[in-house]
Amino acid sequence: MRDRNLVELVGIHKAFGDNVVLDGVDLSVTRGEVIVIAGPSGSGKSTMLRCVNGLETVDSGEVRFDGRPVTPGKGLSALRAQIGFVFQQFHLFPHMTVLQNITLAPVKVKGIAADTARTTAHQLLERVGIAEKAEQFPADLSGGQQQRVAIARALAMDPQLMLFDEPTSALDPEMIREVLDVMRDLARDGMTMLVVTHEMGFAREVCDRLVFIDGGQIVEEGPPAEFFANAQSERAREFVDKIIHH
Repeated sequence: MRDRNLVELVGIHKAFGDNVVLDGVDLSVTRGEVIVIAGPSGSGKSTMLRCVNGLETVDSGEVRFDGRPVTPGKGLSALRAQIGFVFQQFHLFPHMTVLQNITLAPVKVKGIAADTARTTAHQLLERVGIAEKAEQFPADLSGGQQQRVAIARALAMDPQLMLFDEPTSALDPEMIREVLDVMRDLARDGMTMLVVTHEMGFAREVCDRLVFIDGGQIVEEGPPAEFFANAQSERAREFVDKIIHH
């Protein structure tokens, strides 16, 4: 029987030197849930995301993915192959075409046949709305298009979970929407997603639960409408005020 929770963080502590970044974080993510992690800069949001797929090791506590602990060691890369990660910067290989960027990992890591990987890549490019860009290089694309390639590349591994770390913050305003639209479709299709973002319109419309983190702790969590209408803690209310009067 598969665990209902795809991700569990239990008592996570993480410090960089004297700087405590995560201070006892507990979070369970059920399959198919879309969670937006919000909070001021430096509150530990990105670190939390990086702990989920083992990019950062925790000082204490436990991270579990699909019932298994996320710990350094030989099982980590297999586990990581099931988790897509989309960063603020696109991290595409500049010397490879869009198609090559998307097919590289499925062929190399998963041993998928090149033809199959290419077919899938074309379908994914269709899905993110840039089917015609397959043979172009990242430098030929706008930021929004590059980020959509990055999403397609993550999806090519057929992940169980997608992590997004401020995926639109490096983009010009007119490109933000095209990336959020792709993420919206993914959420509708039932992908489990953890999204660190300042795009509160997206949070309000798409996420099942908003998790507000400040000073390395989860201060408050709940359905977005409730959070915006009726934030309980002072820190959360200040945050909401800033956004609404932004």
